[in-house]
This record gives sequence, C-alpha cells and structure tokens, in this order.
Amino acid sequence: MIRSLYTRVVLIFLVSVIGGTVLSFFVATWLYRDKLNENLQIPMLRFGKDIVRIYDTFPDSEADDFVRGMNQLQSYYIRIYEAAGQYQSYSEPPGAQLETITAEQVNQVLAGAVVQGNKSGLSTTLLGLPLTTDNGTKAMFIEPIGPPSSAFVLEWITNFSVYSLLTGSIVILVAAMFVVRPIKKLTTATRRIAAGDFNVKLNIKQQGELGTLARSFEEMMIDLQQLEQLRRDFVSNVSHEVQSPLTSISGYALALKQMNLPDSERSRYLDIIIAEADRMSKLSDSLLKLSLLESQTQQLQLSTLSLDEQVRRVIVALQPQWSARSIRFDLQLKTVRLTADHDLLNQVWTNLLGNSIKFSADGGRISVSMKQELKQVAIRISDDGIGISPEDQKRIFERFFKADRSHNRKVGGSGMGLAIVKQIVLLHHGDVRVESEPGRGSTFTVTLPLTAPDG
Repeated sequence: MIRSLYTRVVLIFLVSVIGGTVLSFFVATWLYRDKLNENLQIPMLRFGKDIVRIYDTFPDSEADDFVRGMNQLQSYYIRIYEAAGQYQSYSEPPGAQLETITAEQVNQVLAGAVVQGNKSGLSTTLLGLPLTTDNGTKAMFIEPIGPPSSAFVLEWITNFSVYSLLTGSIVILVAAMFVVRPIKKLTTATRRIAAGDFNVKLNIKQQGELGTLARSFEEMMIDLQQLEQLRRDFVSNVSHEVQSPLTSISGYALALKQMNLPDSERSRYLDIIIAEADRMSKLSDSLLKLSLLESQTQQLQLSTLSLDEQVRRVIVALQPQWSARSIRFDLQLKTVRLTADHDLLNQVWTNLLGNSIKFSADGGRISVSMKQELKQVAIRISDDGIGISPEDQKRIFERFFKADRSHNRKVGGSGMGLAIVKQIVLLHHGDVRVESEPGRGSTFTVTLPLTAPDG
C-alpha cells in the first residue's frame, strides 16, 4: 500500500494520462481509418494512371525510357508482369522488403481488375492496375519505396505521445510537490499542537479545497488554544477557590488546639470552619451541576408550569436577603404558562435574583417584567446596583469569572452562578444576555420558548 500522497498523485496522473492517450489513439485510428486510407492512396493511384496513359500514348520502348526517367521512381517501385509470369522492375530499392505478389493477383489485374494490397491494415501498400501495351495487356504493380504516409503519421503520433508523457511526468513531479507541501505543513502543525505548542504559523495562501482546509485548521487551532487556556484557568480557579477555605479550615483547626482558648473564641473559630466547609460543599455541588449541564447528560424533566408564579415564589424564598437591606421589588408579571424543567428553571431565577440582591445598594430597587410573544417569552430582571464594565460583560457567563473582585470578596460567591444559568437556558433552547453600565445597574434578559424540546 502506497502511503505517500506525493507518490499517489504522480501515479494517478501517469495512469490516467497513459490510459487516456492509448485509448484516444486507438479510438481515433478506428474512427478515421477509412478516411485516412482513402486520402493516402490517391497519390499512388494518380501516379499509376499517369503510367497507364503513357503506355497508351507512346510505343513500348519510348514509354519504358520515359518511365525510367520519372522522378516519382524515387518514391515508388514498379513491377510490370506478363501473362507468363515474367516481370520487369523499375527502381528496385536494395534490401527493401517488398510485397509478395501472387499469381492470383496477377491474373485479376490481367482480367481488368484493380487490386489493392494492405499490409499494415491502415494504408494501401500495393496497387495493381491493368496496363495496355503494344504486346498486349500486362499487370502493373506499384509499391511505395519509403514507409507509407499513414505509418509515418502513426509513428509521429506515437513519438509525440511519448514525449508528451515524459514532459507531463516531469511537470507533475514538480507540481505535485507544491500540492503536497501544504499537507506536509498541516502534518507538522498537527504534531506540534499534539505536543502542546499552539504557536504555529501555516502561511498557506492557496485557494480551493486546500486553502479551505488550512483556514479550518487555523480556526480549530485557535479554538484548541482557547480551550487549553480555559482548562488552565479552570484548574487555577478551582485551586484558588479550594485553597482559600482549606487554608482557613487548617488555620482555625490549629488554633483550636490551644488549651487556654476562651469559649467565645473557640465557638467563633468553629463557626468559621463550618462556613468554609459549607462554601467548599457548595462549590463542589456547583461544579458537579455545571459539568452535568455542559455534558448534556442532564435530562430535562419537562412539565407545564406558571412562570409568573414561579418567579414570585423565588422572590418570596429570598425575602430574608432583600428585606434586611430594604430592597424593593417592582413586578410586572403577566400570566404565562410554558413547558420546561421546573427545578432547573427555578435555579435560573434564584441565581439571577440573588445576584441582583447582592450587588444592589441598601434601599435599592429591582424590576422584574415579562413579555410574551407568539412562541416565546422574555423575562427581564433589572437592578440599580454597581453595574458591569463592557470588558467584563464579554466574560460574565464564564465559570469562576467575577466581574468586580473587590466587591465579590465582601458578598462572597464562587463565580459559578451565571455559568450555570447560561447552560440551563441553552438546554431549554433559549438565550440569556446582559445589558449594563457601571454605576447604573444591570439588566439580564432571558428568552425561553413556550414549549421546550425534549432534552
């Protein structure tokens, strides 16, 4: 089995060209054989008729002398047979392989017939004509001394084909190098990427299929680079998020070993350890939930629910958080029923409303509204909190990303909530987007189909 693409390209070209040339040669010969034979026998037939006319016009001796002096004898060999079988030749070439003339052919010509011999099967190589002389009718046979014109044409075509094949082969050998070169570049780039090196420049500017393949490869390389960066960021973020509570737990556990520690301090340390352990538990739960959502192994448990009622219940469940800070809610909820996963959708409103409460100032206001269209519903959750910068809005739905890290240290959170919201909405074939301006609050808009597909 030939593994080299270069060798395969060259062999395919050679087989195709040689096969096509041979086939075309035989087809053309078969199609034009009769016409070529007809055109090539005309000069010999005319020459024979001229000799017949000479013998009709002049006495035999003068006609013999005239014929022997003709320049055409350099191209044709003449034999004149008598009825007894003897013949007289004119300009017999030395060492020439002449046609064998049978007694039957001689008798046919003496009887007045025109005989044509065809040794090559393509052109006339022997012509027999009746010749009237003073001594009665004789049989004249004319034969070309040199190769027939048709044979010369065939030889020329054959040589031309061979030279064309040789020239074409050399050209394809060079051209195939340029065809295979991008493939070799892609192979080298693939090996470097497999080794972890994403700084690969292909510099392939060809058009067509190879150019499309090269550009697709570059796009894939960029995606892999981003994926690798996300993986590194994920590992770094997980390590950071886990390291912080572990450090606190370890530190306060060591402090508890002090014998003379007051009961109040001991109780405070234990509360901190419990809180940090709970933080790690929530982080682990969020990672597991997000992993299930992204892998799409999470099956939607669809049911028909009242969306406005679900949002109201979530707001009531979060009352301890917003009532303690005197935050007000402005609700514009119409009765909307849709088919969705109740528990997952409940997580969406809990995360979005929880964030709005976290980042709103004391005494702030949060607006929740719904707008139903023909086949979908849009839910808007707006607050007048700290807002999000344009740069952070591009990454707000990434896992572990925290838009305002200085503020997040105060309010807590692992940066997983909006990533989970994004995946749940995508599972429902919906969309979520954010509009925000620093210092003027944020608006999250969730668009959901009224009938979610089975997931």
